[in-house]
Amino acid sequence: MPGVPTDGGAVGTVVPFSREPGDAVAAPPVRTIRHGVAPPVSRVYVSFSSGNLLQVACLGPPIPEGGGGRGAQEVAVGRVVEVNLGGGGSGPGGADVEEEIDEAEMRRIQYGSVPAFALLQSRKNALADAAAMSRVPSVSEHAEWWQYVLEYSKTIGSLLGNPDSLPAFMIDDPKTILKDREKPTSLKASWELLEIFFVDKQLKSWLPERFVDWLADYDSLLTKTENTVYRTLTNFQKKLINLQIVEDDPDYWNGLAAALSVGWLDIVVNMLRFHGSYQLDQMDNRETENGLVEAVAVLVSTMPRMRPDLPTGKLGHCCKTRPDFIKALEKWRGQVNKLECSAFWIQCGHQKTRDGLKNLLHIMLGNIKNLTAATSHWLELFASHFLYIRPFTVGFEGMNHLAQKCIQLKPSTDNSGLTGLLGGILSENPEVVLAECTKSFGPWMVTHAMELLTADNDYADMMLHEERPNIGGISLEELHRLVYAQVLCSHSLTWQIAPTYLSSCLNQGLGLLEILLLKQPIQDNRLVLKTLEICRLYELGNVSTNIMKIGGIYHWKHGRKGTGVYWFQQAHDKVRLDRIALQLFENIGKSVTDDSFKVVLSSFTGTEISRGPFSRHKKEGLVSLLGKQWNFSYS
Repeated sequence: MPGVPTDGGAVGTVVPFSREPGDAVAAPPVRTIRHGVAPPVSRVYVSFSSGNLLQVACLGPPIPEGGGGRGAQEVAVGRVVEVNLGGGGSGPGGADVEEEIDEAEMRRIQYGSVPAFALLQSRKNALADAAAMSRVPSVSEHAEWWQYVLEYSKTIGSLLGNPDSLPAFMIDDPKTILKDREKPTSLKASWELLEIFFVDKQLKSWLPERFVDWLADYDSLLTKTENTVYRTLTNFQKKLINLQIVEDDPDYWNGLAAALSVGWLDIVVNMLRFHGSYQLDQMDNRETENGLVEAVAVLVSTMPRMRPDLPTGKLGHCCKTRPDFIKALEKWRGQVNKLECSAFWIQCGHQKTRDGLKNLLHIMLGNIKNLTAATSHWLELFASHFLYIRPFTVGFEGMNHLAQKCIQLKPSTDNSGLTGLLGGILSENPEVVLAECTKSFGPWMVTHAMELLTADNDYADMMLHEERPNIGGISLEELHRLVYAQVLCSHSLTWQIAPTYLSSCLNQGLGLLEILLLKQPIQDNRLVLKTLEICRLYELGNVSTNIMKIGGIYHWKHGRKGTGVYWFQQAHDKVRLDRIALQLFENIGKSVTDDSFKVVLSSFTGTEISRGPFSRHKKEGLVSLLGKQWNFSYS
């Protein structure tokens, strides 16, 4: 942590902290702040904000305003950022997300999610009206509601990226283990988890297999410091270039076992073909060894999978019904047992090949000892149970019990937000799910994920929509939307989409929306027109009128008389228009005939001017009102 110098230097100067050797105090955590201020940073101010947020103001060197002359005023350029002390991040994306998604990409996601959110809210309101008429207890009981939520989830998911997308014009390398693809993000991974377990009812019959697919896409995000199957294969990929005989390297067999344990069958078959017995100059001398390797590769590629279909390039034998799967599994395991007891192992002269292949067979037979040794993280062991030990696991209770067992076998000290989120899902605890989303993924995730939580969960629906006196009589759903709307309002590039979320908050949203619109600057006419359009969309006529009046006053005071009069006319501000008309009428005096000028003023103000005597004022008043080009003589 920083310390203060004691040599009489500048007060508040920050100096580096150096821990003395042998000091038992652990080194303080270092947090990177993206302030965006060009170096050098001359001053830093720190203050506590609400909750666990820390406000850090970074100021650059003062810049003279007005050309740098003697009388120029120095203006400090800087920025204020918020640091989340609980998770290490700030902004709408949360702690885990900010390291993966920059501000521009996050804004793209924010803008792209508005139409999907607005459409779902419109459908919810329509179903709520229909439910009130048909006396249905809740919107979630409508048969088509989960399909609407699923469509919403797919739309949001497409904004977050596609981990399976491949770069164009890519030539496959036969020695490549892991193919290049779009870098996965924690935001996308967490969204898919919620969709799998809370929304998509079509997955219930093959939910374990869908989780295996999810792990294949996001295994690299489970931990930053500990080993995973993805990291094991990545390290071996780097090592493979310099290997002459791959089967002599223990990492080759460790990588095969790790990939097979989590069901990456295409990778396993591809790696088995790296074996030296496939080389043309060795096939005659290692025929038995090559036959064993190929037999294992065939068994791996024909492994039964209880799912309707497989993605392109994935291996396995799909079984759509449980009886078909049981029948295929018994036949397949019989073939594995037959190969494991074969006499050809005696003729295999390569010890490491024999041991490595037998280890793969034991994994396919569901040997818990071999599965535990092959996996690195408890989630990987969790997925391996679905594949080889308990393929018929259903229900949150059974999955949670299995997860606790895997955590005991593979404890982890470096848990990401994904593991905490999955723990809350499996324990059927919406409070934990919301807390993990808030901590790791930020207000955007919480605001949009609440629709997934309540799609088919009555307890979550009641918890989120219950009005709570301790937070001002609003619900948790409204509270999280207000928090996210405040995040949007704090940035000049995102405040325009905040009304969509504020308008969905029935208790306090419209009041905050009025405050937001009234606080927009009125110097720029384009911004004023945008604000007025928002008022029109949300039927805020009084706010629109006040904005036009404020704009008229501003332009009038700054000498733009015509613009000021225009906004007063748009606001139908009869009082101010009458005052301007009378002032104009009195300044002109007798230079214009009474009747003709009153007709002009009537058309100007939209009201009839009463006939009566005119008072004479100074010529300067008229010039100030209409401009120097007007010059009237007084008789």
